[in-house]
Amino acid sequence: MLVPDDLRYSTDHEWARPEGTRVRVGITDYAQDALGDVVFVDLPTVGKEVHAGDVLGEVESTKSVSEVYSPVAGTVVSVNGSLAETPEALNRDPYGDGWICELDVAGPDALGDLMDAGAYRQLTEN
Repeated sequence: MLVPDDLRYSTDHEWARPEGTRVRVGITDYAQDALGDVVFVDLPTVGKEVHAGDVLGEVESTKSVSEVYSPVAGTVVSVNGSLAETPEALNRDPYGDGWICELDVAGPDALGDLMDAGAYRQLTEN
């Protein structure tokens, strides 16, 4: 299972990559593996304000439908529209082409409650 060291992680299996005042969000390799083949992604609406833990959207796979939660508080400023045509990017490249959205966050402490890669590895190994 791939767990990049430069990301932060939620207990709900979302990742967050800081990019200036924005945070790019997606689901982890662990999550996509548990879901199975992704067939549909319900993306959040640009402009939507979210708190950490709020539902951003849903991912539908051949096994189930799962909600995607925001790992941080912020405002959705962009979404990965290509997932409408190629939802399988979540399986193929969850940390690259499979990103879900970008949030404008309210400061550098936005990622403070998230796990680093080592803590996330421990979570998924138990």
